[in-house]
Amino acid sequence: MNINYIKAFNDNYIWTIEKDGKTLVVDPGDASPVIDYLKNKNLDYILLTHKHMDHVGGVEELKDRYGAKVFGPLETNEYNDITLKDGDEFEIFGENFKVILTGGHTEEHISYLMGDKLFCGDALFLAGCGRVFTNDYKKAYDGLNKLKNLAEDTVVYPAHEYSLANLEFAESVISNEDLDREYERVKKLREEDKITLPSTIEKEKKINPFFLARDLDEFIQYRNKKDNF
Repeated sequence: MNINYIKAFNDNYIWTIEKDGKTLVVDPGDASPVIDYLKNKNLDYILLTHKHMDHVGGVEELKDRYGAKVFGPLETNEYNDITLKDGDEFEIFGENFKVILTGGHTEEHISYLMGDKLFCGDALFLAGCGRVFTNDYKKAYDGLNKLKNLAEDTVVYPAHEYSLANLEFAESVISNEDLDREYERVKKLREEDKITLPSTIEKEKKINPFFLARDLDEFIQYRNKKDNF
């Protein structure tokens, strides 16, 4: 199995999973770079985490072109072949996928856990989390705590290259050597225009202020500070 990424827009990553000649993509907000990436390959499956257009904008074209089967939450129902809810499980490529409700960014945002690999859309970023557009901070906090409680060796595949800005904010509210080292690593990679992802749950538990928040009130304080940073 191979996991790769396709760049889209300014900072989106469309993750790909490929096995035995079949291909899956996560959150294809733009069809063109996916088509360029596939070349002569087919697209068999599409997973959606939430409804924002930078995550679903390419679905219709890709579905029409390749006949890909689409999995997603209730809020992407117009695209879905299979609509998923928290706790659902399904199998692709002989791999088990578990659905985790990680709402707050949108009402029905979901994340996908495939073994020790987490595809979390805009719920969790390296050293950050998604804006809480629903204003349901408890739902966002509860969703992040579900992810925080996954095995520490879980590999995290977020949908955006927000790492440097997130670390700059993190250093304004927390302080530790792990954070300093990660900032230097990410800064060097971005200077070379290289991807900083994936992350791990273990790493996030050391550097992510939204994982380190002691309670819901502190989570809200950090989120409001980040929104105005």
